Amino acid sequence: MFLRTRPPQWPGLTLAFVSVAALALAFAGGCAHSSANAPVAAAVAAPQPATATPTTTPGDPDVGAAVYARICLGCHQFNGQGLPGAFPPLAGSPLVTDADPGKVIRIVLHGLQGPIQVKGTTFNSIMPPPAPALTDQDIADVLTYVRSDWGNEAAPVTVEAVTAIRAQGARTTPWTWAELEKL
Repeated sequence: MFLRTRPPQWPGLTLAFVSVAALALAFAGGCAHSSANAPVAAAVAAPQPATATPTTTPGDPDVGAAVYARICLGCHQFNGQGLPGAFPPLAGSPLVTDADPGKVIRIVLHGLQGPIQVKGTTFNSIMPPPAPALTDQDIADVLTYVRSDWGNEAAPVTVEAVTAIRAQGARTTPWTWAELEKL
């Protein structure tokens, strides 16, 4: 009888698997938002109507953690460190913790493409907009989570802030960092 007490060890295989899985998820997310798959994207990620309340409603970081796990984890990882050379970290990112969350709200609503420098490293890829599958509450929740975890200490994002930025109009292309810097 052959009985193993430990699983076989394959150095580097875990990192390779995680990298391939993350790229597959990113590719799948990009495909879901492409025009070639519009009927699939419409069925899977139908936009939710923005609902504002008369009071200020901060995002819930506990709910945001679940949204993050569903939408963001594949690229930005469980610890917010991203994937070196591919996807930027959210942990300790000045963009994430900026006093005005408007830029990061716009990135979640419309995506980001092209070069961006985060913590001294330049990343040049594309983040498809996850917002069509997210309500304003979802976006407030996930951004509140990201802005308050992994050592980040920033104020919660409110549903009203997301609703106000969404109401400024739909974009057909992702933002570039150069465009966001002008805001």
